[in-house]
Amino acid sequence: MQKDGKVMRWDSARGFGFIRSPDTPADIFFHIRDFRGSATPHEGMPVTFGEIHVGGKGPRAMAVQPGRKPSSAASPGSAARATTAKRPPTASTARSAARPVSNAQGTAPTGAGLAYGLMLAWAALIAWGLWAQRLPLWTLAALAAVNVVTLWSYAADKNAARRGGWRTPEKHLHLLALLGGWPAAWLAQQNMRHKSRKTEFRAVYWGTLLANCTALAFWLLRDQPRVPPF
Repeated sequence: MQKDGKVMRWDSARGFGFIRSPDTPADIFFHIRDFRGSATPHEGMPVTFGEIHVGGKGPRAMAVQPGRKPSSAASPGSAARATTAKRPPTASTARSAARPVSNAQGTAPTGAGLAYGLMLAWAALIAWGLWAQRLPLWTLAALAAVNVVTLWSYAADKNAARRGGWRTPEKHLHLLALLGGWPAAWLAQQNMRHKSRKTEFRAVYWGTLLANCTALAFWLLRDQPRVPPF
C-alpha cells in the first residue's frame, strides 16, 4: 500500500535518510537506491512510498517517489496523526520500559516469607538432629556440597541460556533441590532471576522443597537409636 510522507532527514554524503508519515509511528528509513525521482532528495520533500519490515528492524521505505505537497485542506485527523507521530524510543526509555515493575518497587517475590521461614525451620531441625545425635556430622558437609553444586548449576544454566549453549535439564535442578539443595535453588532463582517466572517449574520446585522438609522431619522425629557423630 502506497503511503504519503515527508523527508525529515537526508544525509547526502552517505545516501540515506528518513521519512515521516502520519500512518507510521516511527520514522521510516530509505536509501538513495530506493529513490525513483530525478531530483535529489532533500529535507521537506513530500514523497510517496511503499513500506516494508525486514528482520525485526524498523520500517523501511521502498520505491520512494516525489509526491505532491499536502493541501491546506487536509483532514483534522491526518493533521493530528502527523503532529502526534512518535519518534523511536531512546535507549534509556527502552531500558525503563523493559525493567520489571517488581524490581523498581522492590517488592518481595511470591512465597518469600514461607520460603525463608522453612529455611529457618529446616536449619533448626538439622541443628537439633546433630545435637541429639540423630544425624552424623558429615551431614553438614554433604548438605553444603549439594547447595554449592546447586548454585553452580543454576549459574551455568543461566549463562547457557544467554549464550544459546547446552542447558542443564530441569529434572537435574529439581533432583538437587530434593536432595537438600532447595535453599540455594531459591536464592539462585531470586538473585539470578532464573526460573523465577516459569510457573510449571516453580510448582515442581515447591514440591521438592516440601518433600525434603517432610522427609527430614520424619527421619528425625521417629523412634530411632542415636547414631555415631562420624
